[in-house]
Amino acid sequence: MSDIEIFSNYLLEETGLATVSTTQADGRILSTVVNCGIIEHPLTGDTCVAFVSGGNAARLKHVDRGSQVTVSVRRGWSWSSATGPADLIRSESLPEGINAEEMRLLLREVFHAAGGVHDDLEEYDRAMAEEKRVVVCVTPDRILGNP
Repeated sequence: MSDIEIFSNYLLEETGLATVSTTQADGRILSTVVNCGIIEHPLTGDTCVAFVSGGNAARLKHVDRGSQVTVSVRRGWSWSSATGPADLIRSESLPEGINAEEMRLLLREVFHAAGGVHDDLEEYDRAMAEEKRVVVCVTPDRILGNP
């Protein structure tokens, strides 16, 4: 089993619950808990760890500044972490090759990959747009762990 498959299996055990860490401007680490999933990166086609973030989250400023992202998953005494650069995909400044409809579907894809279930996906779409949610795609260049 590959490192990303092991990492993915950890995510699947608890609906993608993971700790995400970024580096702040002063060098301190900011860690938060999010739900992540494994998807194909919409811009590169690489396998990536993805999550949806609030548009005003501090971690987005850190990534914009160049911080790499570490996503850590612990299940019992076993753990795995994936570290790498992140791409931010924002509705208000869509990258070339992604239109508004593809962004709507991407938000859903990440939500489902992270174990999310919603009774009314149209309401989900409205909330994501209203909250200016951002898709964060972390392309791991290092995966460590103690499986």
